[in-house]
Amino acid sequence: MKQTSFADMRCSVARTLNQVGPWWSLLIIRDAMMGVRRFKDFERSLGIAKNTLATRLTELVDSGILTRVAAKSGSKYLDYELTEKGRDLAPVIIALAQWGDRWSAHEDGPSFAFLDRNSGEEIERIWPRDEGGETIRLADITLRKCAPENTKAQAGETA
Repeated sequence: MKQTSFADMRCSVARTLNQVGPWWSLLIIRDAMMGVRRFKDFERSLGIAKNTLATRLTELVDSGILTRVAAKSGSKYLDYELTEKGRDLAPVIIALAQWGDRWSAHEDGPSFAFLDRNSGEEIERIWPRDEGGETIRLADITLRKCAPENTKAQAGETA
């Protein structure tokens, strides 16, 4: 069954899901965050079919989330690494893992934890914070619908 494309929607969540929505893509991004670089290592880590992995990697490269680079080992194969756009997904992956550890935990507990490399401490829960670093309650967050840029110009609004 073909999925609907969200590419033309203005909603940032929908447009993001258009690029990273398939669960394999998010797991590939997670593995890339943890240092996986080679096709065979993604395949082994995820237990994913070669054709599905090839498709997802190509989509992530085409979306600018991953890039293909010459292998550091000097082999003829290419490695995959996160671009800046891909690295910017780190809070999303961390938040998904933290939510899963709380609401969808495996009976054996989490498979990994996100630690601060310098202190060794587990990082705090990802959540919006105010200027002083305090978490903001969901009830204190509001959404403002943004007008398209061309509508602002037509209405004579200034930035």
